[in-house]
Amino acid sequence: MKAARLLLSTAAALMLSQCTLPSRVSLSSIFPSQREVVRRPLIVQPVQASSSPLYVWHGSGNPGLSTVTIDLSEQKAYLYKGGQSLGWTYVATGRSGFNTPTGTFRIMEKQVDKRSNRYGSIVSSNGAVLRSNATAGVHSARGGRFVGAKMPYWMRLTGYGIGMHAGAIPNPGSPASHGCIRLPYDMAQTIYQNAPVGTRVTIMR
Repeated sequence: MKAARLLLSTAAALMLSQCTLPSRVSLSSIFPSQREVVRRPLIVQPVQASSSPLYVWHGSGNPGLSTVTIDLSEQKAYLYKGGQSLGWTYVATGRSGFNTPTGTFRIMEKQVDKRSNRYGSIVSSNGAVLRSNATAGVHSARGGRFVGAKMPYWMRLTGYGIGMHAGAIPNPGSPASHGCIRLPYDMAQTIYQNAPVGTRVTIMR
């Protein structure tokens, strides 16, 4: 009898000296007051573009603007004076089929109140919109007239109608225009006031 007890004691000590529990022993029987917690992986959602600022401008103490760099992949423009950053802004460049050209350009012309002579709407004599998103010479103006889309604070970059101007940024980070570089209204006004004709604008992918 003593030998049997000794054998059981030895077996128990051997099992406890190992880092495992017998397969028939459950954790709940040893720790009845504790419950097993299954932890799900933490999923961090990306920040929505609409919750971040459309632009940042900290150049009020630095009048003038020496260069503008537009990154099409980021849909952002970066503003510099003497090599120092004055801020950045989201832009909306040409969507599929209306590519914005890349390269180095100069502001050729500036106009506060500008309307497109190519894209706009067909409106009736009493101002009702007969067709939105119309293209001059493509969509008939019968029964109405073509009214070009507003492009406030226009800054021309090419001789074929590409420039920077105030416009809608419907989905920050994504292209949306017919090829121009749209800017948030306040930032378009700020750049217009600080970028004279001749300012260099670099557009890259």
